Amino acid sequence: MQLKGIHHLTAVTADASGNHAFYTRGLGMRLVKKTVNQDDVSAYHLFYADGEATPGSDLTFFDWPVARERRGTHSIIRTGLRVAGEGTLKWWSERLKEHGVSQQPLSEQDGRLTLEFEDAEGQRLALIDDGGKGPSHAWAESLVPVEHQIRGLGPISMSVPALEPTHAVLTRVMELRPVREYALSGGASVHVYEMGDGGPAAELHVAVEPALPQARQGAGSVHHVAFRTPNDEEYRGWNERLKEMGIPSSGPVDRFYFRSLYFREPNGVLFEIATDGPGFTADEPLDKLGEKLSLPPFLEGRRKEIESGLKPLA
Repeated sequence: MQLKGIHHLTAVTADASGNHAFYTRGLGMRLVKKTVNQDDVSAYHLFYADGEATPGSDLTFFDWPVARERRGTHSIIRTGLRVAGEGTLKWWSERLKEHGVSQQPLSEQDGRLTLEFEDAEGQRLALIDDGGKGPSHAWAESLVPVEHQIRGLGPISMSVPALEPTHAVLTRVMELRPVREYALSGGASVHVYEMGDGGPAAELHVAVEPALPQARQGAGSVHHVAFRTPNDEEYRGWNERLKEMGIPSSGPVDRFYFRSLYFREPNGVLFEIATDGPGFTADEPLDKLGEKLSLPPFLEGRRKEIESGLKPLA
């Protein structure tokens, strides 16, 4: 068994309408699934992705009425969004300026051109030049030109106070490969782990920051990161592997659009292993994704109740 890369990342917003406007109109991503948190149906769960809702391109949000996060360690600290080429990064810098988005100067990090920025709630993001390698699936209705569209997620960066416990789980349990190190501008060392075929779509960057306080989740924070497993057979294998190694987990969870398995690494960051299928076309045709509220079959009987508790997206 081998994890293939980043499957999705789920973050927290306290402003669903503003979030929807920024990620679809500002960043040009496609809303591929408008649904609810299956464990808290009072909250939207919004999925933004590429034109074909490809696994590895999903940036998702729970809509909860919470205060802003307290930044710190024991947390995911930045989400990479892959684009192609220096010219595209310069185009994005100008676009973000026009939209009044907080950003850092274009710089090189870990050998890749990077443009760090934040959304209105402080969600920390970075556009990463992936060299245009690998497939991409543009969205024809995006406000962003095809050549500049976001191609997918990765790398994902997290912060821990001590590397050793996290390293043990990443390497001995999840079989990620440590490949290199680099330093942040503030001096923290970052350890890069890869899975699958490697590259930014399949990397987890772990910053060691013992002097930081513990983070507290809230609006602008990341809830969890999910890693790709290709099929149900390997998914079941991961469940057995966690049990055999004595790692507490959620056990198998059927999210209808994919199968999930949740556990926390030793520094408290929530990980998920998720299957590539069945995918978001399980209940909607590809050309209609995200146009209406979708509910998995076990929630469909509560549609009227659930819809009455949600605010319309602007």
